[in-house]
Amino acid sequence: MALAAGAEMTLEGVVRGGVGIAAPPRELADVEKLLAHADGDFELQNLSDQRSLARAVDAILETLHARMEDTVLEGYVGAEDAVVAYFDYAHVLTVRERVRRTGEEMEAVNELMNGAPVIAKCSGHGGFSDEV
Repeated sequence: MALAAGAEMTLEGVVRGGVGIAAPPRELADVEKLLAHADGDFELQNLSDQRSLARAVDAILETLHARMEDTVLEGYVGAEDAVVAYFDYAHVLTVRERVRRTGEEMEAVNELMNGAPVIAKCSGHGGFSDEV
């Protein structure tokens, strides 16, 4: 729920207090893609999918961080809104770490199977085990 709500806030470009976060168009497209699949598990077919998801989660995290800071500064740290903003931020921070680890594992498997590091321009072609 925090991920989807953060995605919507990111796409709207508005956080509490009227402070906006202007994400680049590529990241906004990634957030839109994430939001379309936010009601279930994410299926990552290749490193391109993982990197797109990572960019989207980073953009959402930036939005939620700004919201958390705004909420704390507007009231006080123990206010209900501030606590909710913190937990939303912490949830997405945890998701970002899992996405990062998944990317590292995908890269390691590719390198092991192909004997060479993943080449960025090839990471979106075919299944993730065919990349290099």
